[in-house]
Amino acid sequence: MARASGCSVATVSRVLGGTRPVGPEIARRVKEAADRLGYRPNQVARALRSRATGTIGLVLPQITNPFFPSLVREVEHALHAEGRAVLFADCDDDPETEAARITALLDRQVDALLVIPVDETHSREAVAMAAAHVPLVLLDRGCGPGVADSVATDNTAGMALVLDHLAATGRRRPCFVGAAGTASAAVERLAAYKAGAGALDAEAPGRVELGDFSLEWGRAAVDRILPSRPDAIVCANDLIAVGALRRLRQLGVDVPGEIAVTGFDDVPVADLAEPPLTTVRQPVRALATEAAHLLGHRLAGQQNGQPDGPRRSVRLAPELVVRASSAPRAASAQDTGSTRTSEENQ
Repeated sequence: MARASGCSVATVSRVLGGTRPVGPEIARRVKEAADRLGYRPNQVARALRSRATGTIGLVLPQITNPFFPSLVREVEHALHAEGRAVLFADCDDDPETEAARITALLDRQVDALLVIPVDETHSREAVAMAAAHVPLVLLDRGCGPGVADSVATDNTAGMALVLDHLAATGRRRPCFVGAAGTASAAVERLAAYKAGAGALDAEAPGRVELGDFSLEWGRAAVDRILPSRPDAIVCANDLIAVGALRRLRQLGVDVPGEIAVTGFDDVPVADLAEPPLTTVRQPVRALATEAAHLLGHRLAGQQNGQPDGPRRSVRLAPELVVRASSAPRAASAQDTGSTRTSEENQ
């Protein structure tokens, strides 16, 4: 390699190991020689020398939730751009499994962890233990203040966007369908609904049904809430909302003419629902980028022997994506009338 690049062995080692800066021309010559020779660095040997594996563990609650694959994809891209690989583990929404997965990743000597905790309360002990050993960032959900750095969407702001939109479209009798338990996203979205829904109707904060983040729960919840005659169903995520839309359609309920439906996350199925779903779009790429930045900052501090600074909590602004499931009633009626006139003229 040294002969092929015209550089000394020490210089080649510095370029390939990234241990010391070298001039751009020298770095280019060494890398071109490595490509010609088909050289691939021995990551195991490098890890033994540097005491770093270049890998980040990612622990998530349930890969079958369609929001998480899109987030994992952006996280992988953000970390790959920094030369880091990702090992991810699915917990099947179980805190005990989550604790075991975290331990397994630590045993594999990951440099740091990204954790989307299953539950704000029941995940805290395992997360705090891990954060005492490696840099750790909580992503999308939290475990309470001071446990670790965290990056999440501002759920309160997202719910306020939904309620303001429903008020502007003439809805006055909303209800909320969410998830039970103490996952921070579920708790925050419910609390934000209760705090803001009273402006539409004094009884709205009490119209709440809690189950889980699933299509099945969305379908079942519709049968529970229809007797209260809501004119809007505010769902804690898109899976619940799509389940609700399907059940309303089975029952012959006009959406949005009789009932508007909204979701949260903006997963791909939201735009494919019938009718397309109004929802809160999480800034997935920005979440991943910020999480990678926080991890990189902690890792750099660790390598330089700097003491841990205060925990950082970053909240990113969401965006309301308005689609047909919450169209204003007047517009919906006009559209229906135009359609019927057109059909009668055929």
